[in-house]
This record gives sequence, structure tokens and C-alpha cells, in this order.
Amino acid sequence: MKRFYNAPEQVVDEVLEADAHLRSVRLSSRKSGMRILVRDDWDKNDQGRTQVALLSGGGAGHEPAHAGFVGEGMLTCAVSGSVFASPSVDAVMAGLREVCGEAGCLMIVKNYTGDRLNFGLAAERARAEGLKVDMVIVSDDIALDDAPQPRGIAGTIAIHKIAGYYAAQGTSLDELRPLIDDAASRLASLGMALDGATLPGQEPSPRSPELGLGIHNETGAKDVSPKSAREALKLVLEPLMEAMQSRHGPKVQVIALLNNLGRCTSQEMMVLTHALLESLGPDRLPMLIGPAPMMTSLDMHGFSITLLPFESDLETALSAPATAPGWPGIRHVTTPDRFEPDVSDQNSVLTDNAPQEERIATALRQVTASLIDAREELDALDAKSGDGDAGASFEQGARAIEQALDDARLPTERWVPALKGIGELLARDMGGSSGVLLSILFTTTSAALEESDGDWAHALAQGVERMQTYGGAHKGDRTMLDALIPAIDAVRDGGDLKAMADAARQGANATAEMKEARAGRASYIPGEKLDGVTDPGAEAVARAINALAT
Repeated sequence: MKRFYNAPEQVVDEVLEADAHLRSVRLSSRKSGMRILVRDDWDKNDQGRTQVALLSGGGAGHEPAHAGFVGEGMLTCAVSGSVFASPSVDAVMAGLREVCGEAGCLMIVKNYTGDRLNFGLAAERARAEGLKVDMVIVSDDIALDDAPQPRGIAGTIAIHKIAGYYAAQGTSLDELRPLIDDAASRLASLGMALDGATLPGQEPSPRSPELGLGIHNETGAKDVSPKSAREALKLVLEPLMEAMQSRHGPKVQVIALLNNLGRCTSQEMMVLTHALLESLGPDRLPMLIGPAPMMTSLDMHGFSITLLPFESDLETALSAPATAPGWPGIRHVTTPDRFEPDVSDQNSVLTDNAPQEERIATALRQVTASLIDAREELDALDAKSGDGDAGASFEQGARAIEQALDDARLPTERWVPALKGIGELLARDMGGSSGVLLSILFTTTSAALEESDGDWAHALAQGVERMQTYGGAHKGDRTMLDALIPAIDAVRDGGDLKAMADAARQGANATAEMKEARAGRASYIPGEKLDGVTDPGAEAVARAINALAT
């Protein structure tokens, strides 16, 4: 199974039924064979007497369009066909009969042949039945310069919103149609995708990046090869801005609708948003709709941009409230109010010309050299039980200490300030949880050593106790503690550095026999894959203490 479907032919019905369970709408019966969603607060004999109903629809696969835009302030009714297939004339007719009251109904239709024909014929039949119906065709796609019938794509969503605002004001159908025709003529859209869509039940068919794809997986206007999100955004934005400037002048301000065509992650969409804001800035782009999936093409990995001129009537209509769940709302673009974080540490021991003493500095360099030399071996161990970067993290911390020694910023005249400085360095410069845990160890040990007047066993035990408190691990959990705790026990028993090193080595070796990790990334690895593999953190601790003892 590659996607979470049950049966391809049931996808559209299941989507609409799930939607209907979760909000206040009415849904046509499944046995009717039609897929019609209607506001449940709408009564054609009540609101429909004074307010124009708005009906839209088309093929499924563009979710949340069109059902997601049914709600107060937007559509009254959405009629869906099968995936990428226009609904039948009978289905559109049934939708019109359900919502069209005395004030009439305006249908908003994307400029695709199937939609124009089926909705158009339904309009004619409805008029023959005495219903007051009109239709607006949205053709916002600028991908093909010479297209006699430009496609209707994501700009249709903006038209839903604008029409919803005017309909809610009680605008008559005769007045509404030209208003919406005018709004549709002022917008332009263009999209690009890295690859195409996959229909339910079909296998993916890889495609190269294309500019100007349609929302029904049509081939793009031309192949492109952007090297970055910024380049991709530029390929879409430049022709759109040219179109807007040719219509509205070179200094036109715009409202942008940034649409996810289906498969872009939230992170990708925000990177594209950044590129859009970087290109135009708040002066040219005072308002943004999205980024959000609004008019998708199933799982197409792409995006589209719709631009409208920033004019008072459009701003008012787009800013008005709406209850439709698919509408992301308007965002006002501003320049971020930045501040400089306070990173000063009045109690830091890391200072220029820190007091130095060769004995402690030499001992520390022995430790850092051993960890730098062990990088590849530690990474290899971590690749079997974690994400393969333990050696890199320990090397990063070791090099930070070496640099502080080279620059005479780490005090080495006594162990108390030296340990505190190491704690500061590891918190700042050593990646991963190991850096934070070791920073806790050294910081706490430094304070306890000073308070206990040089009692190393007590101070180290205090440091480990804090590591356990914040990290949650214990001896036997297959972590660096399995080397640290035996080493501290050796000190408590009166042992010297050699005894500490031997105990740490035995503890590290013992982790290879532990088939269950109860902390860290290794806790997510099956036990059989840990058999015979030494924990990289424990191995690093054993090597560091051995270097001190040498």
C-alpha cells in the first residue's frame, strides 16, 4: 500500500462524508449517485428570497476545493464529480434546485471544457424551469500566452470569497454578475511543480519540473530546472508581475494567494513564502492569502501563485469574515520587529587572558586529542545504534575546548573554574543531547567541588545525579552513565585515575552485552541489532578517562 485509500472508486464519497460528519452541512444521499454539499443554515425560501446563492464545483481531487469553501461568507453549495471529472448536468441541476431561491443563484465555474458545458447546460435547463441563474467563468491561468481559453485554476478561490462577500451584502444577481466578472478579469495565476499527480489506484509516473501545469495533471507549458526554492518562485512570480504591471501600471501593489498543489510540506511552503516576501516586500505585497492548500491537484509536488491588484474593493471583500474551513484568511504583511537577544553572561569564566596553569591544560589536551582521534570509530558505533554522529559531536566539543585553550580563554589555574568553563563551552558548541548532559555534569561538578573543598568523589557524584535528574537515564540503560558511574565508584573506593580508567573501560565494554537500551536514540532500535555493539557515549567516556590516566 502506497497511499491511505480503501478503494479508488470510493475516495470521493468517503472524503465528502468525513467532511459532512465534522461540520454543519447537508450532503446528498449516496444512493442518488450525486455529490452535493450545501450549507445547513441555508433555506432557499428564507435567505434565498433576499440573498443570491453561490454554487461552484467541478472534478474532485482539488481538496479542499470545492466543498471546503462551503460556508457563510463563501459558497452556498458545491457539486463534485469524480476525480478530475466534471459533475453531471443532473447533479448541477439538483444543486441549483436545492439552493436557488427568489434572489437567484450565481454559478462560479473554472474555465475547463467539461465544466463550462455541464454547468452551462444546467444553467439553461434551470432557467427553463423558472430559476434565476447566471454564471461566471474564471480563466486566471497565464501559462499559455496564445491560449484562446485560459484555464481556471487557484484564482477561483479568491472569486468564491469576493462573491461571498457581495452576496452577503444583499447584492442582486443582476449587479453581482458584472462585479464578479470584473474581479475575475483582474487576477492572474501561474503554477509550477517538481512532478505530477498520482490518481487513486494508479502508480506514480515521474515527471521533470514544469512551469504552467494545469490542476488536472496536464503537461506544463515548458520544462524548467530550478536549483532552489528562490529560483522556482522567481520563475512563477516574474511573468505574473509582468502581467499585473501591463494591466495596472509599473508600481502596482498586489495581493497574493500562495497555493499548495498538494504535496509540498509546510516547511517548503514557508520557504516559498519567504522567497515571495523577499522578492516583493511589504510595500509591493501588503496582503497574503495562505500559504495553504486551496486548489490542489491530488498529491502534485508544486505550488501556484495568484495575484490581484491591491485595490480597496478587493481588499474589503477578501478581508471579510467567512466560516468555510478551507479558507485560510488574509494575512497583513509587515516588516518583522527584530531585537538582539541578550547573550551576555556576567558569571562566565571564559574571558580573554584567563589565568593559565600548564598541568591542567596538558591534561585537558590529552582528553581532547583522544576524542578527536576517536571520531570515526565513535561514529561507526553510533551508526549501529543511533544516527551516526556521536563521534562528530564529541569532536565538536573537544575542538571547542582546544580553541579556548589556544586563545587563553579557558582558565586552567584551578579545576573549579576550568570545569565551569568546559560546561559553558559544551552547552554552546557541542551538538546533540550529549553536549547538554556533559555541560550539566561539568557545571554541577564544578560547583560541588568548590562547596566540598575538593572532594572529587562527592562532586562527580553530584554531577552524575543531576545528569540523571534531567536526562532520565540510569546505570544499565546503555548510555555514557554505564562508564561514568563505575569510574566514580572507583574514586569513592579510594582508587586513583588508573582505577577510574579501568572501571570506565569495564563499564563501556559491558554495554555491548546489553540488548535493550532504555534511553537515547538506541532505545528505538531492536535489541538484536544492539548485541555486541558498545554504546558510543560510554566508549567516549572510557577513552577520555583513560587519556587523563595516561
